[in-house]
Amino acid sequence: VTPKAGGWSRACFVGLGIGIKKPFTEVIKANIGDAHAMGQRPITFLRQVVALCTYPNLLDSPSFPEDAKKRARRILQGCGGNSLGSYTASQGINCIREDVASYIERRDGGVPADPDNIYLTTGASDGISAILKILISGDGKSRTGVMIPIPQYPLYSAAISELDAIQVNYYLDEENCWALNVNELRRALNEAKAYCNPKVLCIINPGNPTGQVQSRKCIEDVIHFAWEEKLFLLADEVYQDNVYSEGCQFHSFKKILYEMGPEYYNNVELASFHSTSKGYMGECGYRGGYMEVINLHPEIKGQLVKLLSVRLCPPVSGQAAMDIVVNPPVPGEESYAQFIKEKESVLNNLAKKAKLTEDMFNKIPGVHCNPLQGAMYAFPRIFIPSKAIEEAKAHKMAPDMFYCMKLLEETGICVVPGSGFGQREGTYHFRMTILPPVEKLKILLEKVKDFHIKFLEKYA
Repeated sequence: VTPKAGGWSRACFVGLGIGIKKPFTEVIKANIGDAHAMGQRPITFLRQVVALCTYPNLLDSPSFPEDAKKRARRILQGCGGNSLGSYTASQGINCIREDVASYIERRDGGVPADPDNIYLTTGASDGISAILKILISGDGKSRTGVMIPIPQYPLYSAAISELDAIQVNYYLDEENCWALNVNELRRALNEAKAYCNPKVLCIINPGNPTGQVQSRKCIEDVIHFAWEEKLFLLADEVYQDNVYSEGCQFHSFKKILYEMGPEYYNNVELASFHSTSKGYMGECGYRGGYMEVINLHPEIKGQLVKLLSVRLCPPVSGQAAMDIVVNPPVPGEESYAQFIKEKESVLNNLAKKAKLTEDMFNKIPGVHCNPLQGAMYAFPRIFIPSKAIEEAKAHKMAPDMFYCMKLLEETGICVVPGSGFGQREGTYHFRMTILPPVEKLKILLEKVKDFHIKFLEKYA
């Protein structure tokens, strides 16, 4: 069972029983990064533009600002019949791909971006799956190996399994704030060469579920390693707006690759991913996203476009939402003040909750939580006594699954066991989102504290 799209929460409710009185009044679903379901308010400007695109008669309404109308008209002009209900090109609406390219250039300090290398996608997941499909080939020892971080976001292991590729694990360094070590990449690669052909290296930055933000030096080392070993880089950067810790900064792989010089920039194949679902937007349901793919061979690029055409086009409302993420109000426009206030409010609130969660977890005996540098999850390490491990085995459950089910049954708090993401042998974790409102988050953390202390006492 994976935590994607509430799969884990459905499994949780099976264990609750129907009509049985429980010692809690509500189930707190802290298992998934669904911002709006947790009470986060939508960004007004984004919803205004999508509303205008969906019902163009509103373009005559004085209730909508002119900068929103201007963007809506531009998007509609790119749609067949000026309607969001029409199919678009498989790569996405051209003017939106132009806006994505402009956004990337601004973000990366002038590094050029070509709209023809931009593909609008159904969330980032669609793009990741599509790229993996065109990269995987061979049989036996020549079968494509895909290197993924452990812990990882289960989309990767699921897609690798579906495509019958070979999963190659490299471990993040928990003792060093989940840092990525190139020596560990080299170990994983060399061992994998005995049974597959490692061709793809996936990086999640900022990390999910681990919340680390990669340093510039780390990214340079990874790019050099990929260049040296001729690996295709997949940079999952959907949390690029979610950076909280002082001294941490998001660096895109594209920008660092360019700055390392033409020997790298003209040769390393890179696909980068972004989404409407995370950041300050939290618009998971629109399923908007994009990928930028550089240095892809022209023939392979043609095959990618063919592959994407099978699903016709990404949801057009999601394309419109993605456009507002990359083309928000700017200083001097009438919606700018409200937009920036809402954006900063969401991000400042998340930073506050990240620090609160880290501090409260680290006050609980038998729990250790690394700094939540970015993203929107905590991934604390938990001590599980041997007696509890034996009881879990008797129930044919992983120890952290046993722990999480007990937590759910006794407190109503639903989190995801670390075994769902991968972890070093003998260590146990769970992933919990920091999205609930501050006051509810405090109650949640206090309940976890009380539960964990009782759990240790019971199984000591």
